[in-house]
Amino acid sequence: MIVRDLTAARQTDRLVKSEGWDSTRLLLKSDNVGFSFHITTLYAGGENHFHYKNHFESVYCISGEGTIEDKATGEVHDLRPGVMYVLDKHDRHIVRPKTEMSVACVFNPPLNGREVHDETGAYALEAEAV
Repeated sequence: MIVRDLTAARQTDRLVKSEGWDSTRLLLKSDNVGFSFHITTLYAGGENHFHYKNHFESVYCISGEGTIEDKATGEVHDLRPGVMYVLDKHDRHIVRPKTEMSVACVFNPPLNGREVHDETGAYALEAEAV
């Protein structure tokens, strides 16, 4: 059994910060459960261009409001508490938080822990944990 506390994890190297967001990686590849689980904060007013070409991601909005745009279709969906989305086709997308947002994210394959987005908006498939 694995038990972790979000507040405690945010005081360790499990907290990864980047432009427009920070992410506490509660489960990682090294936990050997086949996925990683993160609580991510998206900062208000940002425009986050993502493209997880190496991963599938599921996101559940815990708090805050924003939108997600499918870059292939231009379709925009509202994000608010209780709404989830899944990037099941490695979809290129833009997340625009209107307010600070807290989201729960699951990645498959799991992340190692120190990944940040590259110039394409993706995480490397096998990034080195630092």
